[in-house]
Amino acid sequence: MKRIVKILLAVAAALLILVGSIAVGSVNLSPGQVAEILMAKLSGGSGTVDPNLSAIVWEMRFPRAVLAFLTGAALSASGTVMQSILKNPLASSYTLGVSSGASLCAALVMVTGVTFPLLGSLFTLPAAGFAGGLATVFLALAFAARLDGKMENQTVILVGMVFSLFVNAILTLITALSREHLQQMVFWQMGGFTGRNWSHVAVMFPVLVLSMLVLQRFTPEMDIMSFGEEQAMSIGVDLKRIKLLLIGIAALLTGTAVSLVGVIGFVDLIAPHVVRRIFGSSHRLVLPLSALFGGTFLMLAELVSRTVMAPTIIPVGAVTALVGAPFFALVFFRGRKLK
Repeated sequence: MKRIVKILLAVAAALLILVGSIAVGSVNLSPGQVAEILMAKLSGGSGTVDPNLSAIVWEMRFPRAVLAFLTGAALSASGTVMQSILKNPLASSYTLGVSSGASLCAALVMVTGVTFPLLGSLFTLPAAGFAGGLATVFLALAFAARLDGKMENQTVILVGMVFSLFVNAILTLITALSREHLQQMVFWQMGGFTGRNWSHVAVMFPVLVLSMLVLQRFTPEMDIMSFGEEQAMSIGVDLKRIKLLLIGIAALLTGTAVSLVGVIGFVDLIAPHVVRRIFGSSHRLVLPLSALFGGTFLMLAELVSRTVMAPTIIPVGAVTALVGAPFFALVFFRGRKLK
């Protein structure tokens, strides 16, 4: 019963922050106005709703809040998978370089203007982000395995960070040489939701839903892998195939998110830890609730980025880093203390 109450409170908090994200801005609205506008739009009518307020809510704030939630959910689900299969509390797509690889490939698409055949301009960026993120994480893991056959936690994390720094250096070089795209790329690298609309939601939503359905199917295997590879192999788990599949899905989630909204770090590190502390370690609950918590956290970060220094907008990535960097240090040093 306690667990159900906690889940309901988490859902209520998400809905409350969603309403707050839509209501608060340069023009503040009451929750009643937000509900009236949304009901009018969803029912296909207009009623007595002010068309200007309706446009602000439906075309700007609502899609931005929904995209923030979907992005946070995708990053958090990706972090949950990475921590599970690598048995590493500091593992995440951000710390293992997936975000950097996705950023580099997405930046190359921006600079060159290339469009993948059959995908079109809307889907080329997510596809490039996925490819870059997947390539980076597999290169980092292969290099770590060559350095340390036991794949110790510190080795994996340090190699991931080295790869991330190297890829970021290339990205910085491309940014400096691409004067005509400089402003676009700088703002994109800082992460944010300004100017995002329903077309971006239309890309992120199916990727997240399909990925979550597949990942939920493999939650028993993730539980087993959390206890060690020997136990998993002893009961017949095909580790190599499942690891490749799960890492691929994690890279898809992160690559898509990064290519749509830019680099936003630490969400994928924080959410799984908080959820495990509250709800235990079963991935049947940890995976969906991490997505819920991560989505809520990123909606809140997006709201803070717009309001704390209004009318100046702070990059959302800076807000998450202000929380995430101390959190990363806390987890790292607590792990060393326990040893």
